[in-house]
Amino acid sequence: MFQTELDITTADGAMNTFIVHPEGVGPFPVIIWLMDAPGKREELHRMTTRLAEAGYYVMLPNMYYRRVRAFDYLRDGRDVMFEHMMSLNYDLVCADFQALLDYASTDATAGDGKAGCVGYCMSGPFVFTAAARFPERVAAAASIHGVNLYSDAPDSPHLAADKIKGEMYFACADTDEWAPKAMIDNLDAHLKTTGINYRIEWFDNTGHGFVFPGRGDLYNEAAAETHWQRLFDLYERNL
Repeated sequence: MFQTELDITTADGAMNTFIVHPEGVGPFPVIIWLMDAPGKREELHRMTTRLAEAGYYVMLPNMYYRRVRAFDYLRDGRDVMFEHMMSLNYDLVCADFQALLDYASTDATAGDGKAGCVGYCMSGPFVFTAAARFPERVAAAASIHGVNLYSDAPDSPHLAADKIKGEMYFACADTDEWAPKAMIDNLDAHLKTTGINYRIEWFDNTGHGFVFPGRGDLYNEAAAETHWQRLFDLYERNL
């Protein structure tokens, strides 16, 4: 596998980004991987590499680059993590999403056709929004135990869901204080009115963060492996 770490220039600075894809000339379909709140880290490098091995050009940006080049949850703590997380909004993330696509367009190894994205936890609503704001490019988007997918906020991502042209997949833990069942039920009811192509899947005996091996007892290997198969199938169908 080819792996590199580089800075992608945005209006707000240098977004350090991990890029991985198979060896060879490609082009390989682009998938943008948006991190969970604990940040860009080696665990995500390993996970993005697993996805790239299926034949994709995967981009993992440090979404906190406006504040820090590296965030260490064990060192910096929960309060700092929430400060970083709350510094983000849909406009900033979508501007970064465009910068990632723009960079990929300069790399012959990256495909310039249909693209995918996946977001974990805090980034579930970001990929949901990106699918609506880039409907001609994003053909497949996945939210994995995503938060804030449906709310009363004026910029709640569900409000623009009818603009989505690609396929949406939502993986949900059955016990998740950050993404309660009532929110997902409201999301489902709304999406039924839009006519978009989507799937909501509940994972039994799981909690928030169940796909990450580094989460200790929260990690559910069987459910995590099912989530991987769903991603592979989603992108194979659409990219």
